[in-house]
Amino acid sequence: MAKLACVFPGQGSQSVGMGLDLFNNFAEAKDTYSQIDKTAGRALSTLCFEGPEAELKRTINTQPTILATALAAWACYEKLGGPKPDFVAGHSLGEITALVVAKVLSQDDAVKLVDKRSTLMENCPKGAMTAVLGMAPDALESLCLDASKAEEVVVVANFNTKDQLVISGNPEAVARAGALVKERSGKAIPLPVGGAFHSPLMSGAAKEFSQALENCQFADATCGVVQNFDAQVSQQASELKAKLAKQMESPVRWTATVEYLVAQGVDTIVEIGPGKVLAGLIKKIDRSVTVYNVSDSESLKATIAALQAVAQAV
Repeated sequence: MAKLACVFPGQGSQSVGMGLDLFNNFAEAKDTYSQIDKTAGRALSTLCFEGPEAELKRTINTQPTILATALAAWACYEKLGGPKPDFVAGHSLGEITALVVAKVLSQDDAVKLVDKRSTLMENCPKGAMTAVLGMAPDALESLCLDASKAEEVVVVANFNTKDQLVISGNPEAVARAGALVKERSGKAIPLPVGGAFHSPLMSGAAKEFSQALENCQFADATCGVVQNFDAQVSQQASELKAKLAKQMESPVRWTATVEYLVAQGVDTIVEIGPGKVLAGLIKKIDRSVTVYNVSDSESLKATIAALQAVAQAV
């Protein structure tokens, strides 16, 4: 194993029952959920384990429950002797989990920040998002410019893989862009969200979130953190905070993040948290990377065993 990165999922990875197996089998998971419930002032663990699904899908619930589950999984990974990563990264919300793992943020501060972030995003101005398949990023960015007007903007919000992208903006502009995508033989799939996440429509929310960050203590990172804003590594507290402040209104550059990690010598990536969304994206971006997932007891033990076997073989 050359270098190791651990990555953490964002919104869309949630499911009813997430984290329950870890909670039932590891005291570390139980303690993490208990501490986060206490900080949040509500039973996020119950939402994770029991739902209902409709409530879990609400941004105000989705984000803190994914954070809680990812941090519980990380605590179990550490307990079983999972190797320390050379780099960490997260997809959108997951970047805050990555900052906790890199000792930049305390768990309590992360929970409070995600509470603020999710509330702002749930209450943001009406917007729309559409997944786009089968179009090159440059072509889609040009198409978005064609579909935008002075008061109606659409941009590429998520660069998930080279041909799996997401556009975001005013509903009318997103609809026009979706129609143009279909005209040009691409596939446009509207997403069930009410906000224009990672677009200029989030500027007001981003400003409020930035103010919340000012009151939050950041430390220098213990490993490299590759952030969504520019897909470049940072370790300095002030730089990490400045880039996080811009994240809500900027694209998620996930393809570039994975490409950057590989260019730095990373050959193994472990996704830690609910679901396997990031593991799937990474395999599409670069098939040479060995990818593991930690979401329950079975995947945790299998991942640790595999990483230890590689370490012993070196």
